[in-house]
Amino acid sequence: MNPSLHCAVSQNRRAVAVSAAAVLSCAAVTVGLAGEARAAAVGVPLGTAGPFAVLAGAGITNTGPTTLRGDLGSYPTTTTTGTGTLTTTGVNHGGDAVTQGAKRDLTTAYNTAAGEGPPHPVTADLAGRTLTAGVYRSGSSLGLTGAVTLDAGGNPNAAFVFQAGSTLTTSSASRVLLTNGAQACNVFWQVGSSATLGTGSTFRGSILALTDITVTTGVTIEGRVLARNGAVTLDTDTITTPNCASSAPPPAPPRPAPHHRSHRRPAPHHRSHRRPAPHHRSHPRRGGPFGYHSLRAAPRHQGRCGSPRPPSAPPFHPGRRAPSRGLLRHADRA
Repeated sequence: MNPSLHCAVSQNRRAVAVSAAAVLSCAAVTVGLAGEARAAAVGVPLGTAGPFAVLAGAGITNTGPTTLRGDLGSYPTTTTTGTGTLTTTGVNHGGDAVTQGAKRDLTTAYNTAAGEGPPHPVTADLAGRTLTAGVYRSGSSLGLTGAVTLDAGGNPNAAFVFQAGSTLTTSSASRVLLTNGAQACNVFWQVGSSATLGTGSTFRGSILALTDITVTTGVTIEGRVLARNGAVTLDTDTITTPNCASSAPPPAPPRPAPHHRSHRRPAPHHRSHRRPAPHHRSHPRRGGPFGYHSLRAAPRHQGRCGSPRPPSAPPFHPGRRAPSRGLLRHADRA
Protein backbone atom coordinates (compact mmCIF):
# COMPACT_ATOMS: atom_id res chain seq x y z
CA MET A 1 0.00 0.00 0.00
CA ASN A 2 1.12 3.48 -0.76
CA PRO A 3 2.64 4.93 2.49
CA SER A 4 0.74 8.19 2.04
CA LEU A 5 -2.56 6.35 1.64
CA HIS A 6 -1.78 4.19 4.67
CA CYS A 7 -1.18 7.29 6.82
CA ALA A 8 -4.45 8.87 5.63
CA VAL A 9 -6.47 5.73 6.49
CA SER A 10 -4.88 5.53 9.93
CA GLN A 11 -5.72 9.17 10.67
CA ASN A 12 -9.35 8.65 9.58
CA ARG A 13 -9.68 5.63 11.87
CA ARG A 14 -8.32 7.58 14.83
CA ALA A 15 -10.71 10.47 14.09
CA VAL A 16 -13.68 8.08 13.97
CA ALA A 17 -12.63 6.51 17.27
CA VAL A 18 -12.30 9.90 18.99
CA SER A 19 -15.71 11.01 17.67
CA ALA A 20 -17.36 7.83 18.91
CA ALA A 21 -15.82 8.28 22.35
CA ALA A 22 -17.06 11.89 22.48
CA VAL A 23 -20.59 10.79 21.52
CA LEU A 24 -20.64 8.13 24.24
CA SER A 25 -19.35 10.60 26.81
CA CYS A 26 -22.06 13.14 25.91
CA ALA A 27 -24.70 10.44 26.08
CA ALA A 28 -23.50 9.42 29.53
CA VAL A 29 -23.63 13.00 30.77
CA THR A 30 -27.11 13.43 29.31
CA VAL A 31 -28.36 10.27 31.02
CA GLY A 32 -26.80 11.39 34.29
CA LEU A 33 -28.46 14.78 34.12
CA ALA A 34 -31.78 13.21 33.25
CA GLY A 35 -31.44 10.94 36.28
CA GLU A 36 -30.77 13.94 38.55
CA ALA A 37 -33.80 15.75 37.11
CA ARG A 38 -36.05 12.75 37.80
CA ALA A 39 -34.80 12.61 41.39
CA ALA A 40 -36.02 16.12 42.18
CA ALA A 41 -38.45 16.07 45.09
CA VAL A 42 -41.98 17.39 44.96
CA GLY A 43 -43.70 18.83 48.01
CA VAL A 44 -46.14 16.43 49.64
CA PRO A 45 -49.70 17.83 49.81
CA LEU A 46 -51.15 17.26 53.28
CA GLY A 47 -54.68 18.43 52.55
CA THR A 48 -56.76 18.97 55.68
CA ALA A 49 -54.00 17.42 57.83
CA GLY A 50 -51.89 20.54 57.26
CA PRO A 51 -53.24 22.62 60.18
CA PHE A 52 -52.55 19.81 62.70
CA ALA A 53 -49.47 19.96 64.91
CA VAL A 54 -50.30 16.54 66.36
CA LEU A 55 -52.47 13.93 64.68
CA ALA A 56 -52.70 10.34 65.90
CA GLY A 57 -54.59 7.14 65.27
CA ALA A 58 -54.34 5.55 68.73
CA GLY A 59 -54.53 8.46 71.17
CA ILE A 60 -52.29 11.24 72.50
CA THR A 61 -50.40 11.26 75.82
CA ASN A 62 -48.76 14.36 77.26
CA THR A 63 -46.53 14.92 80.26
CA GLY A 64 -45.39 18.34 81.48
CA PRO A 65 -45.97 21.79 79.98
CA THR A 66 -46.17 21.26 76.25
CA THR A 67 -46.99 23.97 73.74
CA LEU A 68 -48.68 23.20 70.45
CA ARG A 69 -49.03 25.92 67.83
CA GLY A 70 -51.59 24.17 65.67
CA ASP A 71 -54.52 21.76 65.95
CA LEU A 72 -54.56 18.30 67.50
CA GLY A 73 -56.79 15.27 67.15
CA SER A 74 -56.87 11.49 67.21
CA TYR A 75 -59.01 8.92 65.44
CA PRO A 76 -60.23 6.18 65.72
CA THR A 77 -58.91 6.23 69.29
CA THR A 78 -59.94 9.64 70.55
CA THR A 79 -58.29 9.55 73.98
CA THR A 80 -56.05 12.52 74.88
CA THR A 81 -54.40 12.60 78.35
CA GLY A 82 -52.43 15.36 80.05
CA THR A 83 -54.43 18.17 78.54
CA GLY A 84 -54.17 20.11 81.82
CA THR A 85 -50.56 20.99 81.05
CA LEU A 86 -51.08 21.19 77.33
CA THR A 87 -51.22 24.66 75.77
CA THR A 88 -52.46 24.94 72.23
CA THR A 89 -53.13 27.90 70.00
CA GLY A 90 -55.20 25.76 67.65
CA VAL A 91 -58.26 23.59 68.10
CA ASN A 92 -58.50 20.27 69.94
CA HIS A 93 -60.70 18.40 67.49
CA GLY A 94 -60.63 15.13 69.41
CA GLY A 95 -62.14 12.57 67.05
CA ASP A 96 -64.60 14.82 65.21
CA ALA A 97 -65.29 14.95 61.49
CA VAL A 98 -62.37 17.31 60.90
CA THR A 99 -59.97 14.81 62.46
CA GLN A 100 -61.43 11.96 60.44
CA GLY A 101 -61.00 13.89 57.19
CA ALA A 102 -57.45 14.78 58.19
CA LYS A 103 -56.67 11.11 58.84
CA ARG A 104 -57.80 10.21 55.33
CA ASP A 105 -55.63 12.96 53.86
CA LEU A 106 -52.71 11.77 56.01
CA THR A 107 -52.98 8.30 54.46
CA THR A 108 -52.87 9.82 50.98
CA ALA A 109 -49.89 12.01 51.89
CA TYR A 110 -48.02 9.05 53.41
CA ASN A 111 -48.41 7.01 50.23
CA THR A 112 -47.39 9.99 48.09
CA ALA A 113 -44.20 10.53 50.09
CA ALA A 114 -43.35 6.81 49.98
CA GLY A 115 -43.77 6.75 46.19
CA GLU A 116 -41.53 9.71 45.29
CA GLY A 117 -38.31 8.95 43.49
CA PRO A 118 -36.06 7.68 42.23
CA PRO A 119 -34.37 8.35 45.57
CA HIS A 120 -30.71 8.94 46.44
CA PRO A 121 -29.55 6.16 48.77
CA VAL A 122 -28.21 7.39 52.10
CA THR A 123 -26.55 5.74 55.07
CA ALA A 124 -28.36 5.19 58.34
CA ASP A 125 -26.81 8.30 59.96
CA LEU A 126 -27.24 11.73 58.36
CA ALA A 127 -24.98 13.58 60.82
CA GLY A 128 -22.37 15.87 59.31
CA ARG A 129 -23.89 15.98 55.85
CA THR A 130 -25.14 18.87 53.73
CA LEU A 131 -27.95 17.81 51.42
CA THR A 132 -29.57 19.64 48.53
CA ALA A 133 -33.20 19.30 47.51
CA GLY A 134 -34.20 15.77 46.52
CA VAL A 135 -35.49 12.40 47.64
CA TYR A 136 -33.32 10.37 50.05
CA ARG A 137 -33.95 6.81 51.15
CA SER A 138 -32.58 4.35 53.65
CA GLY A 139 -33.79 0.81 53.12
CA SER A 140 -33.79 0.16 56.86
CA SER A 141 -33.56 2.67 59.71
CA LEU A 142 -32.67 6.34 59.45
CA GLY A 143 -30.84 8.16 62.24
CA LEU A 144 -29.28 11.44 63.22
CA THR A 145 -26.56 11.64 65.86
CA GLY A 146 -25.45 15.21 65.20
CA ALA A 147 -26.43 17.94 62.75
CA VAL A 148 -27.59 17.67 59.17
CA THR A 149 -27.88 20.74 56.92
CA LEU A 150 -30.53 21.05 54.23
CA ASP A 151 -29.47 23.50 51.51
CA ALA A 152 -32.18 24.90 49.21
CA GLY A 153 -29.69 26.67 46.94
CA GLY A 154 -31.68 29.90 47.06
CA ASN A 155 -34.96 28.24 46.01
CA PRO A 156 -37.62 28.73 48.73
CA ASN A 157 -39.75 26.02 47.09
CA ALA A 158 -37.03 23.36 47.23
CA ALA A 159 -38.44 20.12 48.71
CA PHE A 160 -36.69 17.44 50.78
CA VAL A 161 -38.27 14.00 51.17
CA PHE A 162 -36.67 11.36 53.43
CA GLN A 163 -37.85 7.77 53.25
CA ALA A 164 -37.01 5.39 56.11
CA GLY A 165 -37.70 1.71 55.52
CA SER A 166 -38.31 1.11 59.23
CA THR A 167 -37.54 3.58 62.06
CA LEU A 168 -36.40 7.18 62.48
CA THR A 169 -34.28 7.90 65.56
CA THR A 170 -32.53 11.12 66.53
CA SER A 171 -30.02 11.46 69.37
CA SER A 172 -30.09 13.99 72.18
CA ALA A 173 -29.19 17.55 71.11
CA SER A 174 -29.24 16.58 67.43
CA ARG A 175 -30.24 19.27 64.98
CA VAL A 176 -31.76 19.69 61.54
CA LEU A 177 -30.48 22.95 60.05
CA LEU A 178 -31.94 24.87 57.14
CA THR A 179 -29.93 27.18 54.88
CA ASN A 180 -30.16 29.17 51.63
CA GLY A 181 -33.92 29.54 51.69
CA ALA A 182 -34.87 26.04 52.85
CA GLN A 183 -38.19 25.95 54.73
CA ALA A 184 -39.51 23.44 57.23
CA CYS A 185 -42.85 23.34 55.39
CA ASN A 186 -41.05 21.65 52.46
CA VAL A 187 -39.33 18.91 54.52
CA PHE A 188 -41.05 15.52 54.91
CA TRP A 189 -39.97 12.38 56.81
CA GLN A 190 -41.84 9.26 55.73
CA VAL A 191 -41.23 6.52 58.29
CA GLY A 192 -42.09 2.86 57.66
CA SER A 193 -42.71 2.10 61.33
CA SER A 194 -42.06 4.31 64.41
CA ALA A 195 -40.14 7.52 65.12
CA THR A 196 -38.33 8.69 68.26
CA LEU A 197 -36.82 12.13 68.81
CA GLY A 198 -34.08 12.45 71.48
CA THR A 199 -34.13 14.86 74.40
CA GLY A 200 -33.26 18.48 73.77
CA SER A 201 -33.10 17.97 70.01
CA THR A 202 -34.17 20.44 67.35
CA PHE A 203 -36.12 18.93 64.51
CA ARG A 204 -37.57 20.44 61.35
CA GLY A 205 -40.09 18.92 58.98
CA SER A 206 -43.28 16.88 59.12
CA ILE A 207 -43.05 13.29 60.37
CA LEU A 208 -45.46 10.91 58.63
CA ALA A 209 -45.07 7.66 60.56
CA LEU A 210 -46.98 4.44 60.02
CA THR A 211 -47.10 3.63 63.74
CA ASP A 212 -46.06 5.42 66.97
CA ILE A 213 -44.19 8.70 67.40
CA THR A 214 -42.40 9.46 70.68
CA VAL A 215 -41.20 12.99 71.37
CA THR A 216 -39.00 12.92 74.48
CA THR A 217 -38.29 15.77 76.91
CA GLY A 218 -37.51 19.25 75.73
CA VAL A 219 -37.72 18.74 71.98
CA THR A 220 -38.38 21.69 69.69
CA ILE A 221 -40.11 20.87 66.43
CA GLU A 222 -40.86 23.17 63.54
CA GLY A 223 -43.13 20.85 61.66
CA ARG A 224 -45.80 18.25 62.43
CA VAL A 225 -46.12 14.96 64.30
CA LEU A 226 -48.51 12.79 62.28
CA ALA A 227 -48.98 9.14 63.29
CA ARG A 228 -51.08 7.28 60.79
CA ASN A 229 -52.07 4.24 62.91
CA GLY A 230 -50.21 4.64 66.21
CA ALA A 231 -50.10 6.86 69.29
CA VAL A 232 -48.22 10.10 69.95
CA THR A 233 -46.35 10.67 73.21
CA LEU A 234 -45.24 14.17 74.29
CA ASP A 235 -43.14 15.44 77.23
CA THR A 236 -42.57 19.15 77.78
CA ASP A 237 -42.11 19.92 74.12
CA THR A 238 -42.79 22.76 71.67
CA ILE A 239 -44.31 21.97 68.29
CA THR A 240 -45.03 24.72 65.76
CA THR A 241 -46.87 24.14 62.52
CA PRO A 242 -44.76 25.73 59.77
CA ASN A 243 -45.98 28.24 57.24
CA CYS A 244 -44.38 28.53 53.83
CA ALA A 245 -43.19 32.01 52.94
CA SER A 246 -44.04 32.51 49.30
CA SER A 247 -41.24 33.73 47.09
CA ALA A 248 -41.89 37.39 46.48
CA PRO A 249 -41.17 38.60 42.97
CA PRO A 250 -38.47 41.23 42.59
CA PRO A 251 -39.80 44.75 43.00
CA ALA A 252 -40.71 46.38 39.73
CA PRO A 253 -38.65 49.40 38.76
CA PRO A 254 -40.41 52.67 39.50
CA ARG A 255 -42.44 53.94 36.61
CA PRO A 256 -41.66 57.43 35.44
CA ALA A 257 -44.22 60.07 36.21
CA PRO A 258 -46.55 60.50 33.23
CA HIS A 259 -46.07 63.57 31.15
CA HIS A 260 -49.33 65.42 31.51
CA ARG A 261 -50.03 67.02 28.22
CA SER A 262 -52.68 69.67 28.32
CA HIS A 263 -55.73 68.79 26.26
CA ARG A 264 -56.61 72.42 26.00
CA ARG A 265 -55.83 73.87 22.65
CA PRO A 266 -53.47 76.80 22.79
CA ALA A 267 -55.04 80.18 22.52
CA PRO A 268 -55.10 81.23 18.88
CA HIS A 269 -52.93 84.04 17.76
CA HIS A 270 -55.47 86.80 17.45
CA ARG A 271 -54.67 88.70 14.36
CA SER A 272 -56.57 91.90 13.90
CA HIS A 273 -59.04 91.66 11.07
CA ARG A 274 -59.16 95.39 10.79
CA ARG A 275 -57.23 96.64 7.87
CA PRO A 276 -54.51 99.07 8.74
CA ALA A 277 -55.33 102.66 8.11
CA PRO A 278 -54.24 103.55 4.59
CA HIS A 279 -51.27 105.74 4.18
CA HIS A 280 -52.85 108.89 2.80
CA ARG A 281 -50.60 110.35 0.27
CA SER A 282 -51.59 113.68 -1.27
CA HIS A 283 -52.65 113.16 -4.80
CA PRO A 284 -50.93 115.61 -7.13
CA ARG A 285 -54.34 116.55 -8.57
CA ARG A 286 -55.94 117.02 -5.14
CA GLY A 287 -55.42 119.56 -2.47
CA GLY A 288 -52.51 119.37 -0.09
CA PRO A 289 -49.23 120.97 0.64
CA PHE A 290 -47.91 120.16 -2.83
CA GLY A 291 -51.20 119.57 -4.67
CA TYR A 292 -52.51 121.03 -7.84
CA HIS A 293 -54.16 124.01 -6.15
CA SER A 294 -50.95 124.88 -4.38
CA LEU A 295 -49.02 125.10 -7.58
CA ARG A 296 -51.51 126.71 -9.94
CA ALA A 297 -51.46 130.47 -10.38
CA ALA A 298 -54.04 132.60 -8.66
CA PRO A 299 -57.01 133.72 -10.83
CA ARG A 300 -56.69 137.01 -12.65
CA HIS A 301 -59.51 138.59 -10.71
CA GLN A 302 -57.71 137.99 -7.39
CA GLY A 303 -55.32 140.55 -6.18
CA ARG A 304 -51.88 140.00 -4.97
CA CYS A 305 -53.10 139.95 -1.37
CA GLY A 306 -55.53 137.11 -2.05
CA SER A 307 -58.93 138.75 -2.39
CA PRO A 308 -61.96 136.49 -1.83
CA ARG A 309 -63.17 134.25 -4.58
CA PRO A 310 -66.10 135.35 -6.55
CA PRO A 311 -69.39 133.60 -5.74
CA SER A 312 -69.36 131.77 -9.05
CA ALA A 313 -66.16 129.88 -8.17
CA PRO A 314 -66.90 126.32 -6.94
CA PRO A 315 -65.82 125.65 -3.38
CA PHE A 316 -62.91 123.32 -2.73
CA HIS A 317 -63.73 120.00 -1.02
CA PRO A 318 -60.88 117.79 0.19
CA GLY A 319 -61.17 114.34 -1.26
CA ARG A 320 -63.07 115.49 -4.31
CA ARG A 321 -61.35 115.74 -7.59
CA ALA A 322 -60.40 119.24 -8.47
CA PRO A 323 -62.22 120.71 -11.46
CA SER A 324 -60.39 120.59 -14.72
CA ARG A 325 -58.45 123.48 -16.00
CA GLY A 326 -61.09 124.25 -18.63
CA LEU A 327 -63.84 124.63 -16.03
CA LEU A 328 -61.67 126.97 -13.98
CA ARG A 329 -61.01 129.13 -17.05
CA HIS A 330 -64.73 129.18 -17.87
CA ALA A 331 -65.51 130.33 -14.34
CA ASP A 332 -62.88 133.06 -14.61
CA ARG A 333 -64.36 134.37 -17.83
CA ALA A 334 -67.79 134.42 -16.32
